[in-house]
Amino acid sequence: MLPVIFIHGLIGSFADPRALAPLHPAPTLCPDLHGYGADARAEPGTITIDTQVEHLRAAIDQALPGGRVSLVGHSVGGVIAAAFAHRFPERTASLVSVEGNFSLADAFWSQQLAAKTAAEVEQIVQADRADPGRWLRAGGIEPTREHLRSATQDLAYQPASTIHAMARTVVEYTAGPAYQQLLRDVFERVPVHLVAGARSRAGWDVPAWALSAAASYTELPRTGHMVMLEAPEEFGALLAGLLAPASAGQVSTPE
Repeated sequence: MLPVIFIHGLIGSFADPRALAPLHPAPTLCPDLHGYGADARAEPGTITIDTQVEHLRAAIDQALPGGRVSLVGHSVGGVIAAAFAHRFPERTASLVSVEGNFSLADAFWSQQLAAKTAAEVEQIVQADRADPGRWLRAGGIEPTREHLRSATQDLAYQPASTIHAMARTVVEYTAGPAYQQLLRDVFERVPVHLVAGARSRAGWDVPAWALSAAASYTELPRTGHMVMLEAPEEFGALLAGLLAPASAGQVSTPE
């Protein structure tokens, strides 16, 4: 299996060892995007999809120079993954879009945050950090001890300024016809696997052409949008199957 690159979404990291373990011995990389984690002090005005693509390229080149990789992008990370695949097709062997944004219709949370002031977003983020259980329940997730631990880490992973900046750039990037053409180009060039949480699938605005062109489509049962938080082991096992050499063309709903 080729190296697997995890590209996180608007909130939280993708670096859960339980999701990575099923991919062993393939190399895995879960870089902090610009404005996140170790790079959380980044100036919000420098955070765009294009700068995220360049930041991702630099991280991949440093850790895994040369060769092709498989990309796994969640939500907003799916936008960045598609943009990377479009810009660097020679480096992209495949792409797994985990409810990656196709349009403003499924980037509704980014759209809501983008319309708010920086102070309003800060207030929302502080409220979520103060009550991660409420944040989990809003996503239909039971606030177990393990889920609360993951939620607390995810909510602390980035400042409100990064969330606001990312929301604004995602809205700008996905709003026009150029993004739709970019997606079509990517689907033509590389195998794209579509993965959704069964509970949140109805809110994912996947066009008919994408479902038809996808290498596979899978719904993970008993999960919502944050599949890696709810079911990291199952998610990792699913990825291991999808990225195996003979996985193309599957449509499934794991038991």
